[in-house]
Amino acid sequence: MSGPSGPSDPTWRGAEPPEIALGWADYARATLRGLLVVLLLICGITVKLAVLLVERLVRGGRRVWSPVVTQGVCRLVFVILGLRLEARGARMTGPGAYVANHSSWLDIFALNARRNVLFVSKAEVANWPGIGVLAKLTGTVFINRDRRAAKAQPKLIEARLLAGDRLLFFPEGTSTDGRRILPFKTTLFEAFLSEELKSHLQVQPVTVVYHAPPGADPAFYGWWGDMALGPHLLHVLGARCQGHVEVVYHEPLRVADFAHRKGLARAAEARLRSAHPSEGIA
Repeated sequence: MSGPSGPSDPTWRGAEPPEIALGWADYARATLRGLLVVLLLICGITVKLAVLLVERLVRGGRRVWSPVVTQGVCRLVFVILGLRLEARGARMTGPGAYVANHSSWLDIFALNARRNVLFVSKAEVANWPGIGVLAKLTGTVFINRDRRAAKAQPKLIEARLLAGDRLLFFPEGTSTDGRRILPFKTTLFEAFLSEELKSHLQVQPVTVVYHAPPGADPAFYGWWGDMALGPHLLHVLGARCQGHVEVVYHEPLRVADFAHRKGLARAAEARLRSAHPSEGIA
């Protein structure tokens, strides 16, 4: 997960975020929903820790049952929010990785609700209050985005893929307002083309599309630039009417069909853009 967190990040600025005005009813809804989500997450973490312990004792640490807990919690978050979640397209079978566009903290719940994955995230997220703990529990792979460490990152990714992990990347490198897709960064695609992986690995592009509530700003669910997390949480949790989220799974790309990472990245980006209704916005 990326997102607006620090000056060293390749943060997308875009237009100024819309003004967020909340009334007392919005605060009341946000408080109630927020408490329910917190209770759900606490219960989920407790169950997840217990299942992880059982997996360590019985399955040698292989995550066989714990992903079901993560999926269940993520689906219930959308029930609490009253936010409809739709999925289209078949999820790939066999070894592979996913790439998706990135608009909001909601992406994590939307993508995990339909298929349990391990996210690849910048290292700073591990230290975020609350979110860092959740990221670690769900098996997030943290990478250092310092240019000096760039060459080492594909090796780390390659090792996790060889271990059978299903990783999900946000190749834009930052979050946007949800109304566009930024050009993909290609560095991490190099890991897919290693001699040990490229003959059997697939990359499945996934488009996440947010539809704002009726009459709301089209960027209602977007979280970008220097937006603080707290006000945005209140904004989404307190909404009287919610919109909906679409998660579109595209036909997977066979890595063996590509000679270099840039070609693979361009093909994945094009396929992902094909289902995004506002990708033509400048």
